[in-house]
Amino acid sequence: MQKQQLLYTGKAKSVYETQNPDFLIMYFRDDTSAFNGERIEQLDRKGKVNNRFNAFIMQKLTQAGITTHFEKQLSEDEVLVKRLKMIPVECVVRNYAAGSIVRRLGLTEGQALNPPTFELFYKDDGLGDPLVNESLSISLGFATQAQLDEMKRLTYEVNTVLSKMFDDAGLILVDFKLEFGMFKDQIVLGDEFSPDGCRVWDKQTKKKLDKDRFRQGLGDVVEGYEEVAKRLGVPLD
Repeated sequence: MQKQQLLYTGKAKSVYETQNPDFLIMYFRDDTSAFNGERIEQLDRKGKVNNRFNAFIMQKLTQAGITTHFEKQLSEDEVLVKRLKMIPVECVVRNYAAGSIVRRLGLTEGQALNPPTFELFYKDDGLGDPLVNESLSISLGFATQAQLDEMKRLTYEVNTVLSKMFDDAGLILVDFKLEFGMFKDQIVLGDEFSPDGCRVWDKQTKKKLDKDRFRQGLGDVVEGYEEVAKRLGVPLD
């Protein structure tokens, strides 16, 4: 399947139409952004690493019975996906306190959250992806109650599958975000799962191996991503 018209350009990916209206090609760029796009850099190999990481995770989730938009990897930086009608709400699970919840609630970074928390954020870069609740999401037409219930169920299911996988690899899956959309009449996991959209720490040292290395100026960003990938068994070559 071949790329046709550019449909959408995000912070780190570009999406193209194909000759089949039900499928799109997602291209992972080397762009890396933080603080709602205020800081943008290109990091060598990042697109390739994230594409292969995402393909590996999506296939693992499919094997666990979770429907995703992933169809197949086309090249080192491109993937074929189902065309979804995206629901403009991000689902975030937090197993440990980090990032915005620490600032909002004065928590200690690394504090265990048991059971894991579930939050919703409205997808709007101009507004900084603000925190919303189910009531607002329904009243403003972002999603229905049935959609939100299914998204929450699937998000927790993803957390169960991936938390064990990361733990077995000597890693802590601190938190992550997911996006969902409709494919025909079914809610399907979309977007990507990579170190761009989750926090991952080494279980013993608590070394950060995710996008916080970029946000916090820690360096070796892609090297951190590659370390996570290698521990999980992601084929990078």
